[in-house]
Amino acid sequence: MSIIPLSTIKSFFINIFCNIINYEMMFLYGIISSIVFYLSLPFYYAERIISGKSAGWKEKFAKQNMPINADDKVIMLHGVSVGEVIALENLAKQIKTTFPDYKLAVTTGTKTGQEIAHKKYAQIADYITYFPFDIPKCTDKFLTKLHPNVVLIAETELWPNFANSCKKNNIPLFIINGRISDSTFTTYKLAKLFFKQVFKNFTAFLMQSKEDADKILTLGANKDKISVMGNLKFDIQRKEADIDLGQKDYRVIIAGSTHKGEDEILLEVFKNLKKEFNDIKLLIAPRHLQRTSNVIELIKSTEYNYGLRSQNNSFIEKDIIILDTLGELSKMYSICTFAFIGGSFNNTGGHNPLESVVYNKPAISGPSIHNFKDIYEILGRTNAGKVVKSANELGIYMKKLLSNKEFYAKACKDCESVFDAQKGALDFVIQKLKSIL
Repeated sequence: MSIIPLSTIKSFFINIFCNIINYEMMFLYGIISSIVFYLSLPFYYAERIISGKSAGWKEKFAKQNMPINADDKVIMLHGVSVGEVIALENLAKQIKTTFPDYKLAVTTGTKTGQEIAHKKYAQIADYITYFPFDIPKCTDKFLTKLHPNVVLIAETELWPNFANSCKKNNIPLFIINGRISDSTFTTYKLAKLFFKQVFKNFTAFLMQSKEDADKILTLGANKDKISVMGNLKFDIQRKEADIDLGQKDYRVIIAGSTHKGEDEILLEVFKNLKKEFNDIKLLIAPRHLQRTSNVIELIKSTEYNYGLRSQNNSFIEKDIIILDTLGELSKMYSICTFAFIGGSFNNTGGHNPLESVVYNKPAISGPSIHNFKDIYEILGRTNAGKVVKSANELGIYMKKLLSNKEFYAKACKDCESVFDAQKGALDFVIQKLKSIL
């Protein structure tokens, strides 16, 4: 008769003990979080109404009717807000292509995230809704209705009750495109023992970088569950571009996705640069085409002549061209020397700088970049992307790119290097899904 090794017996009982501790801790957390939630609900609701951000209450309480049948196979994809929803778009498309037998459910946590999801995923997702409130009653009810085969949560949304509900229902739960900011890391370390238990309910942590992987390891995640996948936001492709705006003998500055108040800034900067660099031209692409007439009036107040893309005007005879057509901006970045990315000198939160950087063209933004903060953290480690604080600083930096050939060449090379370091994230996730579905 074989004798069971003492180490095996010890490991068995330790495992049982840890599971009991995990169950007791999560059960207690579920009770406390529910009590706190319902006590604070009137104040939370009032704040949401006052701020104008109240939406999706029925869905957050998991009271919605879902277009999901009992025998449907479902993949759930969660992005809390605008930045995450945008980053997941290509992955969502690839999921539908790779797993055509599965329905795709997309959830968000914010009103703006929901609006973007409905705009971008209307032809991709089978169902778009809000993520449930993180109390057991809501998370259990939500998962019972949706019954996903796998859940993918973007970045680091560590909802303890939701994770515990997934574990109870044997639903694989992945963090993808995971990142932990320094401030979040500091906060989580204060509750390391608690999060170590929460992490046990996750199947895997697919992190953006080794630094992010090291952080979540330090916080208590199992080393065997951690991988580095890169950043999904960098999984974009160059669009084929055969554009002739007469730009051959000129250096083109693109002001992409500009909002009210930014065109004035760019025109003033352009005027000052033009005095020193006569070979530069400006392409202005208003974020909303209905603003084209306003941009025209602004240009008329300057000494420069302008043309319209819709009329096939050329830089040969025009100083400034307004991009007044739909769907062309992303490929226009291929002809620029560098680009200013709009929505960053107001409270919009910026637009995607990678549309320029993917063509090895440096991107510059104003200070409002909260929609793409993580992207600029990566770009800002090199000269691929620059965030400026003022119109004056914008002019100084553009002048440096135009006057310093070595600096400009390095910035362009940095664009290429950043993409090389981050590529492959989308395929990494797809391969993980193939291994479990």
